[in-house]
Amino acid sequence: MTASERSTSSEHGDRLDLMAGFEPPTHEQWRKQVDQVLRRTGLLARDASAPEQPERLLETETHDGITVRPLYTHRDPHPSPGLPGLAPFTRHSRATGAVDRGWEVRQYHDDPDTDTTNREILADLEGGADSVWLRTGSAGVPVRGLGDALHGMRLDLAGLVLQPGEHYTEAAEELLRLATERDVAGEALRGNLGADPLGLHARTGEEHDPAPAVELARRCRTHLPGMHAISVDGLAYHDAGGSDAEELGCVVAAGVEYLRLLTESGVPAATAAGLLEFRLAATVDQFATVAKLRAARRLWDRVLRACGTPEHARGQHQHAVTSGAMLTRYDPWVNMLRSTVAAFAAAVGGAAAITVQPFDTPLGLPDSFSRRIARNTQALLLDEAHLGQVIDPAGGSYYVESLTDELAHTAWNWFRELEAAGGLSAALRSGRVAERLETTWQRRREALAHRTDQLTGVSEYPDPDERPLRRRPRPPEPETGGLPRRRYADDYEKLRDEAERMAELPEGRPRVFLATLGPLATHTARASFTRNLLATGGVETREAGETETADDVTAEFTASGTDLVVLCSSEELYAERAEATATALRQAGARLVLLAGPPREEPPAGVDGFVHSRSDVPRLLTEIHQQWASTTDAPRATS
Repeated sequence: MTASERSTSSEHGDRLDLMAGFEPPTHEQWRKQVDQVLRRTGLLARDASAPEQPERLLETETHDGITVRPLYTHRDPHPSPGLPGLAPFTRHSRATGAVDRGWEVRQYHDDPDTDTTNREILADLEGGADSVWLRTGSAGVPVRGLGDALHGMRLDLAGLVLQPGEHYTEAAEELLRLATERDVAGEALRGNLGADPLGLHARTGEEHDPAPAVELARRCRTHLPGMHAISVDGLAYHDAGGSDAEELGCVVAAGVEYLRLLTESGVPAATAAGLLEFRLAATVDQFATVAKLRAARRLWDRVLRACGTPEHARGQHQHAVTSGAMLTRYDPWVNMLRSTVAAFAAAVGGAAAITVQPFDTPLGLPDSFSRRIARNTQALLLDEAHLGQVIDPAGGSYYVESLTDELAHTAWNWFRELEAAGGLSAALRSGRVAERLETTWQRRREALAHRTDQLTGVSEYPDPDERPLRRRPRPPEPETGGLPRRRYADDYEKLRDEAERMAELPEGRPRVFLATLGPLATHTARASFTRNLLATGGVETREAGETETADDVTAEFTASGTDLVVLCSSEELYAERAEATATALRQAGARLVLLAGPPREEPPAGVDGFVHSRSDVPRLLTEIHQQWASTTDAPRATS
C-alpha cells in the first residue's frame, strides 16, 4: 500500500493510522542512519568505507556470552511463548497473571531482637504487605522466639515464609505449635517452611542430609496444603557473582534433585512440584530480569513435561528478590532507584511474590524508614503504575522474546553440564559450581573495574562530601567454606574506606594535583572526567585553573600539598606543552605524573601513564593510594 492509499484508508476508516502519509522506513535506511551517527561520534572513522552491517559496532555481550543487538525485528526467530497459564508458561504461570489479585508483597526480616522484629512486622502488614519472610536461627530470630516475633500477626490471613537455615525442622515444629496455640487450622496457613539442604550446601560448603526436608515435605503435603515446604533458592549463586544463566541452571538442577528425592519417597511428581517455591534475584538490568523469570518458567515446564506431569501442575511459583549484590554502602540513596527498577522488572516478568530489600541493607539492620520505602515501592508499582493490570506486558517484544529464548538455551546447557557431573550436589562437592561462578565473577569484576558495568554513586558520579548513614550492625554471617557473598561495589568501597581512614591521619586523605593546561574551555572536560574518576577512590583534587605556561602550572603545584599529578587538556595543547610541563613538574618535586587522555605507545617525556575511559580504575587508585602513603620513592603508577 502506498502512502497516499494509507492516507485515504485512514481518512475513510474507523481507525486512526499514525503512519498515514509516511512511507514505512526500510532496514537499509535505518542502517544508513546508524552509519552517520557512528561517524559523528567517532566510533567509525569519517573516511572509513561503509561497513555492510554498521550496527555490529553497537553490539554488547552479557556475562552469559549472549550478544545484545541494537535492533530486534520480526526477522529474529524465536519459538512461540504460548499463552499465559498454559505450557510452556513463558508468559505467566497463571492464566490471569496478576490481574485478579496482584503479586504478593513479601517483606524480609532478620533482626534478632524479637520486640523490634514484631514491631516492624506489624507495621509492614498494616502498611500493605501480604506476607512476611522471616529469618530464624543463629543470625535471625531465635526459633523459640518465633511466637514473640509474630505476636499480633493473624497467621490465617497473612502468609509466612521461613528462612530457617539448618534448623528448618525445629522452626516448622514451632510454627505448627504456635498455630495450634492460636486455634489456626493447618489448612489456613500459607507460605513456605523454607527447607533447602542444597542451598545450605551452597552457602556453607557442608553437605546436609535431605531426609528431614523430604519428611517435612510429606507432612506439608498432608497437613499444610497452603504451604510450600522447600525453597529452591538461587540467591547463593547470584550473590557469588554468577550470571543469569548460571543462576537459572543451578536452580533448575536443584529443583530436579528435590523432585527425585520426593518422588523416590512416594510423592507424585505433580504434588512434589507444588511443594517447591523458586527464589531468583531481580537486578537493575530490567530486560535480563524479565527474560530470566520467563525463561525459568519455560525450563521448569520442560523438566516437568519430561516427568509426565500434567499441564495444570507445571506452572512455577516464583519469589523474586531485589539483588543484594547490586546494593552499595556509599550513596545508598541510589539503591532506591536500583530496587525500583528491579521490582518493576520482577513484576513485568511475572513473579508471584516480590521482596524489595531496603536501601540501607548493606549498612546493617534496616530502620523503619527504609522498610517503609521498600514496601511503598511495591505499592506504587501495583496501585499507581498498575503493573498487575496487564498480563505479561513484555510479551511480543522482539528483544524480550529473543533474550528469553537465548537465556533459556544457555541455562539449559549449564543445567545439562551439572546433570552430567552427577547433579547439583555432586557439582557443589567437586567445586565445579564454585569454579564456574568464580570465572564469571572475575569477568564481571573486570567490567566493573573498567566501568563498562557502572555503579552510579560509586564508580560513576560519587559524592565526595556525602555524610555516611549509620545503622545497627547485623549479626555476622558465620565463616564457612561455601560460595562467597559478593557485592559489585566491593573494590571501590574498600578504596573509599581506606581513604576515610587516611583522612584521620595528619597527612589527610590522598590528594592529586590536576595540572590543567590552557583556558577553561580547553581543559574542563578532561579535568571533570579525572576528578570524577579519582573521587571513586576517595581521592581529593586540587586544580591549577587557567594557565598559559609551565611556570604557571608549577606555581600552583608547589602550593597544592601533593606530589601526585594528572595533566588535563586537549590533544592540541598536549602536543605543545605536555613535555615541558611534565619536565617542570618533575623538577618541582612531582613523583608521579599521569596524563588524562587515550593511551599511546610512547607517552610524552616525564609522563608515567594515562588516565582514560577504559582505565582499570581500582588498580590505578590503589597505586595512587600507595604512592600517597609511601615516604620513599615507589613504583610509578600506570593504567
